Amino acid sequence: MNIIISNADPRPIYEQIGAAVREAIVSGEVAAGEALPSIRALAKDLRVSVITTKRAFEELERDGYIETVPGKGSFAADVGAPLLRERRLREMEEHLRQALTLGRGAGLDAEAVAQALILLSKEDI
Repeated sequence: MNIIISNADPRPIYEQIGAAVREAIVSGEVAAGEALPSIRALAKDLRVSVITTKRAFEELERDGYIETVPGKGSFAADVGAPLLRERRLREMEEHLRQALTLGRGAGLDAEAVAQALILLSKEDI
């Protein structure tokens, strides 16, 4: 599992770590039940605070992507298709909320934001 963090990324470092681990689990790069690096080892490898890495792991556990066994470490959880779909839907809804907030800040109503989404969906992304 290769985790790259960037100071140019507007997200906090713990979110970048969480997103990378989440993607590795969802993509199958890290199989269900596979051990993850320890919090301390990952912090050392990434040259970040143990507290930062711990926060990323806590959120991953809260969201059901990893399971932590005291004294043994953290392991990738089995994220089945229906559960994964539901999580992705919630994530998408949050991004849409942010887009709506940004649109309203620019003087656009919900319909204009929806039209922008429709136009984007027609692009090859």
